[in-house]
Amino acid sequence: MNMRSSELGELVAFARIAREGSFRRAAAQLNLKPTTLSHTMRTLETRLGVRLLNRTTRSVSLTEAGRQLYDALEPALHDIEMAIETVNRFRERPAGQLRISMPRSAAEHLILPLFRRFSTRYPDITLEISANNGFVDIVKEGFDAGIRLGESLAPGMIAVRITPNMRRAVVGSPGYFARLPAPQTPHDLASHCCIGYRRIGSGELRRWAFAKDGEHLNIAVHGNLILDDASLMLIAAVQGAGLAYSEESHAAPLIASGRLIRVLEDWCPSFPGFYLYYSGRRQMSAALRALINTLTGALTEEETPHCPRKEDVPQATIPSLQTPVPSLDSLRGIARGVPTEGYRDRDDRDERY
Repeated sequence: MNMRSSELGELVAFARIAREGSFRRAAAQLNLKPTTLSHTMRTLETRLGVRLLNRTTRSVSLTEAGRQLYDALEPALHDIEMAIETVNRFRERPAGQLRISMPRSAAEHLILPLFRRFSTRYPDITLEISANNGFVDIVKEGFDAGIRLGESLAPGMIAVRITPNMRRAVVGSPGYFARLPAPQTPHDLASHCCIGYRRIGSGELRRWAFAKDGEHLNIAVHGNLILDDASLMLIAAVQGAGLAYSEESHAAPLIASGRLIRVLEDWCPSFPGFYLYYSGRRQMSAALRALINTLTGALTEEETPHCPRKEDVPQATIPSLQTPVPSLDSLRGIARGVPTEGYRDRDDRDERY
């Protein structure tokens, strides 16, 4: 049968509502008003003569007819997207929108410092970042790719390394160490005030992991400040609130400036860094390939001595520390993270950085 473009648009809108489970989120993804999207669905249901969605004030669910339509429609829409993507490869420059899920630290210290270079090379690509420290099912949530630590990747994903191996660092301010002696072993942390980190996924307090000469320790630290953000932990450490457990490169500028002092360095081994990953069931788009090329190119440059390019953005530090540091009182209210539904409580290392 012949299908008008408006009818295809109705089906695309229906599929997005079914995927998001929300009129509001689907409307935002389609750049429509929720009222416009609701009218579109009423038109589709009237034309088909069946109810596709069960609507309440708080949720949207599929009827049996809606489920069967969505199951048949989703593969067809995917094929259309891939057909359009095939044409995209013939463009002089890749185009489209990329939705990427990643921890906040990856956005702050990895993606944003490279964005100027990426956008200069690929001005027709729009990059949408969802900074979420909890685990996200990128297929279910409709993301093109995700960025996580290598040890936290879901099975069945294709992964590309985009950073070198990483190390942890235990740091405190000069003022803090004027009051207390520096710990010589992880066991000495029992007598120190340590800034806690609340895991968003499980709601548990993170243990501090150490290893040396074949000995592996996971220390349950104690203190009177608990946060759910790695950058805030460093800010609090600069204020003298206690010891922070950070990713080495994030703390490095503060250590170099003398605002923080590192301890227990010989107890902090390296571990796999960040990987970009995507579903192996979907064909890679030209836009995603462009992002991967930018990230892996930067990794190669980082591992090989070179002269910096003029268009490169300098290595990111913590923006909050470039202005006067917030008072410690303003941080005391930030104490607990809210567990995220669906987080895989297997290895929460993503959330640490």
